[in-house]
This record gives sequence, structure tokens and C-alpha cells, in this order.
Amino acid sequence: MQQDSKQIVKGLPRRILLMLLDCGLIVFCYWLAVMLRFDSGDAYRRVEILRAMAPMLYYALPIYMIVFWFGGLYEIMWEYAGMRDLARLTCLSGLATGIIMLFDLIYRQQPPISGAVMALGAVFNTAAIAGVRFLWRLIKTVRGVRAHKDENRPPLLIVGAGNAGAWAVNLCKNKNQSFGDPVCMVDDDLTKKDLRVQGVPVRGTISDIPELVRKYHIMEIVIAITTLKGDRLSEVINLCNSTHCRVRMLSDPQAVDDNGNPVAPGFRELNTADFLSRDEIQLNNAQISEYLHDKVVLVTGGGGSIGSELCRQIMRYQPRRLLIFDIYENCAYELETELRNKYGPDAPVITLVGSIRDIERLDEVFETYHPSVVFHAAAHKHVPLMEISPAEAVKNNVFGTKNLLTSAAEHGVERFVQLSTDKAVNPTNVMGCTKRLCEMLIQTFASGTEMKCMAVRFGNVLGSHGSVIPLFEEQIKRGGPVTITHPEIVRYFMTITEAAQLVLQAGGLAKGGSIYVLDMGEPVKIMDLANRLIRFYGYEPGVNMEVKITGLRPGEKLYEELLMDTEQDKMRKTAHDKIFIAPPMQIDLAEFYTDLQALGAAAHHNDDAVVECLQKMVPGYHPNRKVRSDHTVVAVTGNTELFSKEELARQLELHTAGADAGAQQSPAPQPGKED
Repeated sequence: MQQDSKQIVKGLPRRILLMLLDCGLIVFCYWLAVMLRFDSGDAYRRVEILRAMAPMLYYALPIYMIVFWFGGLYEIMWEYAGMRDLARLTCLSGLATGIIMLFDLIYRQQPPISGAVMALGAVFNTAAIAGVRFLWRLIKTVRGVRAHKDENRPPLLIVGAGNAGAWAVNLCKNKNQSFGDPVCMVDDDLTKKDLRVQGVPVRGTISDIPELVRKYHIMEIVIAITTLKGDRLSEVINLCNSTHCRVRMLSDPQAVDDNGNPVAPGFRELNTADFLSRDEIQLNNAQISEYLHDKVVLVTGGGGSIGSELCRQIMRYQPRRLLIFDIYENCAYELETELRNKYGPDAPVITLVGSIRDIERLDEVFETYHPSVVFHAAAHKHVPLMEISPAEAVKNNVFGTKNLLTSAAEHGVERFVQLSTDKAVNPTNVMGCTKRLCEMLIQTFASGTEMKCMAVRFGNVLGSHGSVIPLFEEQIKRGGPVTITHPEIVRYFMTITEAAQLVLQAGGLAKGGSIYVLDMGEPVKIMDLANRLIRFYGYEPGVNMEVKITGLRPGEKLYEELLMDTEQDKMRKTAHDKIFIAPPMQIDLAEFYTDLQALGAAAHHNDDAVVECLQKMVPGYHPNRKVRSDHTVVAVTGNTELFSKEELARQLELHTAGADAGAQQSPAPQPGKED
């Protein structure tokens, strides 16, 4: 409070000077209004009016100052003023004039001052007060531009000549900022061509960027179109990156950091979300809030990439308590600290350390906190590592999920959301196969318990731990080579935020036993993604940055599928245009639980017996792995040789074969803890 008072006192001299200046301008404007209202042939009338107006200044000036002060005129930073501030000045000037005329009409004895003179004076006052301030702003801008011209700032091109583009120009011309020198702009609105935005000319459209870069020797490009989303944003980024200029984006003026503080205005570097930008997801917040608000929510694997973003999104819906459950305490602790910084030290967040393999620990958590909603994101997910350790994948992904489902059902959980993967469709690796078994467990528990169980199937997530972009970035920063397993490999991608939002939305649909499939957009060729990232860092693929083909890894596919063949024609839409429902599987429950017991016994030893059990349980599982005599697991096609065309065709045919039959599942008995 004391600091605020000091700041107010410090700003008083400036405000007093502005008030004195405004008083002088008001007196001059009223004199000018009289001069213009009465021509030179009526000099006597002029003098008479001026004499009548002289006493009026004793109350007119205080009225103006009081209205301007309480109207916030002296709180405006005119260096950044716009139409709203000009409108405020106009309204305040009109209000003050109206009060003066009313005062003059009621309290003065002689005839009131001419209304025309008062109206002209109000117009002139507004123009003069605004004109002086904008003139000062212009002088400062010109001086700032001249100062910057001496600093040899790099030539800069701005994409977008709208409000955001004008704001970007302002940032560049601010002498306190170390941005480039804007020499031209582009905009696809042809009516803006050859116009100027604060002195910077609009020289063409977005397609003209490469030509303008050469013509004006541009070294940096700033994308300043806040409405640019989806495929169009990706196209613009690709075009800008092809020029080998530094490419940045205008930061969102309304953006806040993780602690809720406004982000400093400026330009930000491109991030992974920009590379695969898609149209913004429209969420049904009311539907999500209905099952999260004032509920106890448990997120397993809450410290991981997807789990942590789920926690951030869940907190927006004000749960009664958020339980972060993870075996790795460091990331979970960091997430809890972040959430408490944002929502306050009393935020309803509890971090619990434990493993989903430990059913006694799970029972303890459910008995203590009584969660009503569970998001299950804990899993072993790295494909090559699980090929080497298939027993660990089974223990954690399959039986850990079974433990969690059993404990949740016995403790009255209302809703259980399992995070699945596209690798569960016609799997060629252990990790995908275990996730397929998790989907089967979800459907058996959904039919045999009162708990609403569902699985959400989606593809790769940009920026998650161990994902491809962080790996490529690390390789580029080391000087290469950038390694790709196969030139034709493709994957589905979405951002962490997008995945978490759609998972929450799918959880709100609440159809027990359903497998929800997220719309991942078009698959992305990994080679194209690598080339795009290499150019972003200023290199040219194959010229000054080597791209090395290493061969498919154990368990790796050339492409992933979100649906099996039997699911394609039976896919159903939901109320959300990016979420679909795959048809339920036909499961022989007696055989399924017998096979689960055999799988549990096999998982006591990390050998091929585990893989054989998985093949029996998931007919669509076709492993492309083999174990050498030295116990090293390799891909059946080798680590260095590429597929021939004939082998590639055989693999593609193999990956689409053996899909599960798509029919209604049989009713399931109440699952218990026994295997």
C-alpha cells in the first residue's frame, strides 16, 4: 500500500503539467471558437462575447479538470493510445461542456453564452488536447526510429497488416526493445497492398515472402496474425522456414504464464505445437464440468507428459481434490508446486507416490480419499525398451491396469478413463499389445461392474518425454546426424494440450465400455517433419545437416492405424466432431481370464513365453522382433537394411491382417482380485 502511494506521488508532477497545458488549450480553443463564430465585420459582438466568457473560465476550467481527472484522462499512456482512448476524451469533453452550459443557464444573470460557441469550443478542445498528445507521441516515435537506425538492426518482415501487425511494428519501434527493423509487411488482403502501417509499407501477399526476403535482404520474419490456425498456419510457417530467416511469432497479448502472470509483450520462438497447428478444439465445458466440478479426481502417471497436462486442465474445473499418483516423485512434485503457485498454497492438490502394481497401496489410496473419477495415464510406453523387457510391460501395463480397475470398482468409483494408443491396433510390438489387452479389460469391467469404464485411443503426442521432436532437436544441436528409421515411416500426431482436452471431453461422454477414437488429422511423414525442423534451425537437410536412415527398430511399424479393418465400417459419431466410438470387441470371458492367468505366470520370466501368450490373447498381434543368441532383441528386418518394395508390400499386408472380429461382447461376471 505504501509503495502504491509513492508511485502515485511520483506521477503527480506529470499530471499537474498536463492539467496546466489542458487549461491553456481550453482557453485558446474558446477564443478561437469566438473568432470563427463572428466574422471581422462584427468586431463589437466578438468583444462582447469574450468579456462575457471571461468570468465563465473561473468555473469552466475546474469543471473540465474534475471531469478529466475522475474520467481517467490522466491515466492514459498516450504512447500506446488508440481509438478507445480518443473516444473517452471525446465523451469527457462533451460531458464537461454540457455541465458548463447547464451551470451557465441556471446561475448566470445575463443571457447565456452562445450555444454555437460552446459547441465549437468543445470540438476544438478535443482536437487540441488529442493533437498535442499524438504530436508528442509522433516526435518520440521518430526519435526512436532514428536512434534505432544507428544500431544496425536486422531487416525484419511482418506477416499480417492488421491490428496484431500494427502492434508488432510498435514493439519494433520501441527504443526499449531489441527487435529487428521492420522494412515491409505482407497480407493476403489485396486492398492493403501499397498502404502503410505506422510508416511500414505493405509490399505483397504471403506468397510473395521469398521474393521480398531476397529483395529487401530480410533476416527475420515475424508472424503477426492471431487468427491464423490449422493447416494454413503450418503452410505459412513452412514458407517462412524455407527462406532460412529466423522465424518468430507475436506473443498473445492476453497470454499468461503458469503462475497466472501476464506474459511480457514481444516475439516468441516457434514451438512444437506450431509445426502441426490445427484448428482450435471447441470443448463442451459444461459437460466436462458436470463430472469434474467438486469431485475427487485421481490421475495415475500424473507427473508424466499427458498426465501432468490432464492435471492442469482438470484444475480449471475446480475439483474438490486432485490426486497426483506417480511412482516417480520428482515430476509429480514439480507439477504440484506449479499448481500451487497458480491456484494458491491452499489449492486442493495432493501428490501420492506409489505403483499401480501394488494393489495394497491402491486400496489404501481409494479408502483414504474416495476418488469418484480416475484417469489412468500410468504405463510403460517406450516401444524398443518394452521389446527387450516384455515381462515388465505386462506386469505394469496389463496387471497394473487390472489392479487399478479392481480397486476402483470395489471402492465405488463412478468413472474410469483409460488412455490407450494407436499402437494397440494390429500391434507389432509388446507395448501396443499390452495396451490392446487394457482396452479388453476396460470392456469386461464396464459390463461386469457399475463403474463407467472407457478407453481413449490416440496417436503420438508432440513434445512428450522421449518423443521424436525433442530427439531431433538434440541431434541438430549436436551437429547431426538426424536419425530416421525409415524414409517412408508416418505417424499421427497431436499436441499435449489437444490430447488432454479431448480425453477430458471423451470422459464426459460416459458411455460405459466404449473405446473412443480421437481425430488425429492427417498422418505426418517423419522425414518431412525432420526436414522442417532442420530448416527451422537454419540448416539444409543433406547439405549441412546429415539425415541418416537406421532401419526400423524392434516392434516398429511403418505406419500406425487408429482403427482395425473390422472397426472401419462400424465407427459411430459422437456429439463432438473430433471423437468417434469404435465398435465393441467380442470377448470370451472364460478364455480371457484363463489366458490372463497364463500370462501372469509367464511374466515371472522375461523370455519369449510372454510374447507367445500375448500372441494367443491378441490375434492381431504380429511381432516383428527376434532374439539373438546374445539375448539382444532386433527387428526381423534388421537394423540397417531397408525394405525392398516386395518386403514393404508384405509388411503393409501383414499389418492390416488378423483384425479382431467386431461384434457385441458377451456379458462379463464381476471381476475380482484373483488372477
